[in-house]
Amino acid sequence: MFTPRTPRVVAARRLHRRRERDQTGRFLAEGPQAIREALASPGVVVELFGTPTGLGRYADLAATAAGAGIPVSALTDEALAGLTETVTPQGIVAVCHRVDVPLAEAVRRRPELVAVLAEIRDPGNAGTVLRTADAAGAQAVIFAGEAVDPYNGKCVRASAGSLFHLDVVRAPDPAEVVAVLRAAGLTVLAASGYGETDLDDLTDRGGLAGPTAWLFGSEAHGLPAELAEAADARVRVPLHGRAESLNLAAAAAVCLYASARALRSGRRPVPETRTTTGEMST
Repeated sequence: MFTPRTPRVVAARRLHRRRERDQTGRFLAEGPQAIREALASPGVVVELFGTPTGLGRYADLAATAAGAGIPVSALTDEALAGLTETVTPQGIVAVCHRVDVPLAEAVRRRPELVAVLAEIRDPGNAGTVLRTADAAGAQAVIFAGEAVDPYNGKCVRASAGSLFHLDVVRAPDPAEVVAVLRAAGLTVLAASGYGETDLDDLTDRGGLAGPTAWLFGSEAHGLPAELAEAADARVRVPLHGRAESLNLAAAAAVCLYASARALRSGRRPVPETRTTTGEMST
């Protein structure tokens, strides 16, 4: 059974550091939900670690990994604790290959809904927005500028497996991201509490009916002014009650779902209606 000093455990433990993740192209996925989604993507999981209890509890995941030729290694509770960051580990951890794709590749797939996380540093917020974007049907999430590493352990956990469902892009220049998305035919909207455009008004006049990319900034500082100005419009979520504002994850959910509804409505066929003569028309 592997211990904290086993070389493969030591190598995996180093993946808590961003520098090591960048150098190796690998990261840790903790818990059954993330690992299940990672295993559904062939070639992503490199190795599965678990305590005897964890491997027994999630025997289906261990069997799937073994069936795919992925090493499954039992380790002590102490060794597992060194690979996890949660207070109550769930008993299994996977070493995975990074899954991000270049911006150009994501754009070639003609996405209709994209979330851009510009300079967002909080891994919990970033992972939650990634999960929300996936749920809303977005095809890509772009971590732009000095954004948090999408493979940060807290970000991976907050994404609840969505990290493996859509295109994840890391792009150093947010301004270039805006230019590339606009050139690909997407309307670029900046989410801002001080935006001149009301989200409800924009929705009502059909402003979300086409392919759209949403820019979201950090909760503490918002979007950089020059990036907000580069967008096609700056959009605020209307506040109908007395709350001062919405947090980043909540505002992103409202914006992304507004776009998802508009896009879905645009694809629906016009229902047939019956004329006074009994003939069908559209």
